[in-house]
Amino acid sequence: MKIITDTSALYSPQEGQALGIEVLPLHVTINNQTYTELVDLTTDELIQKIAEGALPQSSQPSVGHTVEVLEQYQNEDCLVFTMSEGLSGTYASTVLAKNQLEHPEHMHIINTRTLCGPHRHLVDIAIQLNKAGASTQEIIETINDKMAYTKSFLIPTDFEFLKRGGRLSPLAAKLGGLLKITAVLELSDDGKKLDKYAIKKTESGALKTIIKCYKDMGVDEHAILYVTHAGALMKAKGYAEILRNAFPQTEIVIHELTPVFVTHGGPGCIAIQMIKK
Repeated sequence: MKIITDTSALYSPQEGQALGIEVLPLHVTINNQTYTELVDLTTDELIQKIAEGALPQSSQPSVGHTVEVLEQYQNEDCLVFTMSEGLSGTYASTVLAKNQLEHPEHMHIINTRTLCGPHRHLVDIAIQLNKAGASTQEIIETINDKMAYTKSFLIPTDFEFLKRGGRLSPLAAKLGGLLKITAVLELSDDGKKLDKYAIKKTESGALKTIIKCYKDMGVDEHAILYVTHAGALMKAKGYAEILRNAFPQTEIVIHELTPVFVTHGGPGCIAIQMIKK
């Protein structure tokens, strides 16, 4: 069985190759020049370009390229993990590519309804189960079980990136006009948009609100917490330490966001996410 995803799972194509999976790259366009993220554009490089005035835009793998990749594996079972439908057109374009294959019945396209850390976690689980000899159906059932218990939050530093990308609900978009506030956005349960969750005066207050939500959900050793950041490693480490004190039995992992996520979340943003381990 072949496992396929894209760089929104926070894996580069090179890392995917080492793991025996296929990772399709997403793209960032700046001044009519298109870069392949994690291949010829790093997160730090993009943040520097933004500091110099660049206004990046993101794009998903083309349907044509996706068809080419899927065709290579259409004679074996494939699990294809995409970022949440609604936040990206990747799921829809992958389904379109699947329908152009001679043997589409082998392709199982999974709309993860999430992104970043939890997306990567689902891919990791599939890799582990596949190595252990689990059937395709067993893997899908396990993935669905994990997807049923997840919660993602975003603490942005600049609303203009989110507003330009169109990922905010109308109410959340209005928050960008407020000064001296820290907004906590949550990924909706269907994974299709970012909604307002809370407004706090400080980042510390924002983090306490997130912790309370996870406490109310009963987060324990059976969950994993991700702290993902856009060029803000020290802040992410600080958040992770606070989360560690609040959830001493829970595994906490820090990752850097890819350029596409920086394009939409802005430099300095932090995502805090939980999913069933």
